[in-house]
Amino acid sequence: MALLDEVIDANGGIARWNSLSRFTLHLSVGGTLFSSAGHAREFKDVIAEGSTRAQSVRFTGITGGEQSGSFQPDAITIESVDGEVLQTWNNPSLAFDAGPQALADELHLIFFCGVTIWNYLTTPFLLARPDVVVEELPPWQEGVETWRRLRAQLPPTLVTFAGEQIFYFDENALQRRTDHDLLGMTVAHSSWAHESFGGVLVPTLRRSQTRQPDGTVNARPVLMDVEIFDASFE
Repeated sequence: MALLDEVIDANGGIARWNSLSRFTLHLSVGGTLFSSAGHAREFKDVIAEGSTRAQSVRFTGITGGEQSGSFQPDAITIESVDGEVLQTWNNPSLAFDAGPQALADELHLIFFCGVTIWNYLTTPFLLARPDVVVEELPPWQEGVETWRRLRAQLPPTLVTFAGEQIFYFDENALQRRTDHDLLGMTVAHSSWAHESFGGVLVPTLRRSQTRQPDGTVNARPVLMDVEIFDASFE
């Protein structure tokens, strides 16, 4: 059995995933990318609702519960609690400033978090799409563990931070890391604490750090921390 098939089966199976259309997450997101841009608590304790089939995420409870934000590939919006549209960014682009203040603008922040959370949640099923090209790479030694790896070429029709990404899976075929370029850096997104929600296995903890040329991960800074408290699918 090919590695991707093992991974899909270990995470709930493609039949279960294809039967789903929506997700709801209770989560928090933080890290130095947020604090350095003045948004240390912007995404603490929020609800993310979205589609499993199309890139669409709505965040409720951002900015201390005062606003909502929506991500779609062609538009970003920020709304008040009563639904009034406060800001809109049509046809958003990943080509925004990659400096320390990259996420200072709240529309950029919504865009960044929307791309991040949607891609996090839909992996590894995303890799089974017919327009995604995957190949298995030589294994990676992580301490005493041997992790198998897939390199994926993602299509331009998907909004992602990098067209080429490398995914690492442990002996149980669970995703443990993803490497790609981000805002001018090479980063490693580690994932662990997998839990089953409605038959789909989701890593509830994720951490993003910079990566050395030899593939090792720098302990500091922690660019981003994601904690998923609860998840549901329908």
